[in-house]
Amino acid sequence: MIYLDHAAATPVSPNALRAMLPYFSEDFFNPSAPYLPAKRVREAYEAAKNDIAHAIGAKGTDLVITAGATESINLAFTAASYTSRSKILALVTEHAAVLEAAKNYPHELVKVDKNGLIDIDDFRKKLSNEVVLVSISLANNELGTIQPLAEISELLRAVRQERLRQGIATPLYLHSDASQALNLLDINVARLGVDLLTLNAAKCGGPKGVGALYLAHGITLHPLAVGGGQERGLRSGTENVPGVIGFATAVKETKAHLSGNRKKYQEMASALRQELAHTSIVAHKPEKVKPIFLGNPKHQLVSFVPVCFPGLDAERLIYKLEQEDIYLSTGAACAANKGSKSHVLAAIGLSDDEIAGSLRISLGATNNPAQIRQSASLIRAAVEQEYQRLAKRQ
Repeated sequence: MIYLDHAAATPVSPNALRAMLPYFSEDFFNPSAPYLPAKRVREAYEAAKNDIAHAIGAKGTDLVITAGATESINLAFTAASYTSRSKILALVTEHAAVLEAAKNYPHELVKVDKNGLIDIDDFRKKLSNEVVLVSISLANNELGTIQPLAEISELLRAVRQERLRQGIATPLYLHSDASQALNLLDINVARLGVDLLTLNAAKCGGPKGVGALYLAHGITLHPLAVGGGQERGLRSGTENVPGVIGFATAVKETKAHLSGNRKKYQEMASALRQELAHTSIVAHKPEKVKPIFLGNPKHQLVSFVPVCFPGLDAERLIYKLEQEDIYLSTGAACAANKGSKSHVLAAIGLSDDEIAGSLRISLGATNNPAQIRQSASLIRAAVEQEYQRLAKRQ
């Protein structure tokens, strides 16, 4: 098997799995119980939270543990419950979890350019005094586009100062979904200037169903569910101790190998691009069906290779490649499951024909150079066969 869809899910690392196992059996205790074994579990849980927080330059007390990125995003958006007129700004290319959560509030979507980078002029124009929350992902889940969060944060700081000068008390917070970036970028909440940051264990070698929300001091959120008051009353329910232990182990492992992994993925992605660029296309209008690599590698996660083969049916390609034990996707897994057109690719200006022929290839820990050479050859062969099939029908 050659797995090329690490943006959808990553395998749990062996070290994370080993660290989790005792907390399913020997150390199964509820961390809120009063006896010594339970208190030891509580200590392990809090230590794991600290490890996750330290990886982003924060403290364990700054985190709220959730069941994943979607819950973290929905919880973060309760910061917009300032007044009934409070508005949210989000990028048009955000993950469905962000776009759907934004619909619960007055909101506007900010445009992007052809590479998926924020349109700063459009952002400034829409940044009215009613805006309380801005949500911009650190790295896009379909293109891998890295947004200039530090620059955006500086802009928001200037807006806050201007509001104070005018006597406007409306707060202004910056939220970012960093789910795709945690295993590839050196994240520090102070450098980024974010007030809220969403993390996801399942994208960095940790278990599914575990996430976290970084919360800066002074921000008021409202719980999505109430109960026993765990996680500062913002996320009631018995703590997922094994999940958090696994999350922390994966994060520490990722941070320790960040530089080496980036270099490895960059080399493999470059080799894959070079091979796919030489795809021999037989079609009626070859100049219009040349492979198109989406996004700008200068502002893109090094593991992402989104590519478009105009005129082809990417679903057919995925099926053909699956027969060769190669697994990749057309975009976000949730969108593919619904059979809907990618709003991300539409936002960067791709035609329906181009969207239909687009693949998202995302590399990760399971890959090696030999796999990349093999998969490049098989992808090229599948693409060429499809173009030849279409050419015969013309």
